Amino acid sequence: MTIHREGYKTISISALAFALINLPSFYFISAHQPWISAVLFLVTLGLLLFLISFFRIPNRKLTTGDNLVICPADGKVVVIEEIVDPEYFKDRRLQVSIFMSPANVHVNRNPMSGEVVYNQYHKGKYLVAWHPKSSTENERHSVVLRNGHGEILVKQIAGALAKRIVNYLSVGQKAEQSAEMGFYKIRVPGSTSFSRWGQRSMYS
Repeated sequence: MTIHREGYKTISISALAFALINLPSFYFISAHQPWISAVLFLVTLGLLLFLISFFRIPNRKLTTGDNLVICPADGKVVVIEEIVDPEYFKDRRLQVSIFMSPANVHVNRNPMSGEVVYNQYHKGKYLVAWHPKSSTENERHSVVLRNGHGEILVKQIAGALAKRIVNYLSVGQKAEQSAEMGFYKIRVPGSTSFSRWGQRSMYS
């Protein structure tokens, strides 16, 4: 397992905050109110471990192939339905929606190899993932990949905790299947990062 590069700054700041809170607590509070010092230590340690887990990248062997479409995100498939895509295709397509919880790995990967022919960021809200309008009103990033088998539209959709989407692709780029497409980040007060309690990645 490794830590994703998007997490270096957040984890470093959090580790520094952990030390700045617990060192004074140990020297000035623990002797008189040990339970307060213990609670502070456990709460801050839990938050630090959560952040480390959030940015983890497990060692995995991915199954790829020219005739395969791989899942672009960790999580639970919550919807498979036929919809009319108003953004790019303008016709009926099969949509698969994946719910990502805070426990899931938050890197997104290219579902197939091909050329990036569309890449569009949409500003929006940060509704919880299960809200019926989260997929159309939340901040999101849409990408279309094209190869000899056809085109696929992938949407990264922000949520209430993971409120910033990082996307690494650009129009005209040759994308490789299973390579990193982007990442969901947690918004830290005073920073420009983002994430939420549950995201949805959709592709059609």
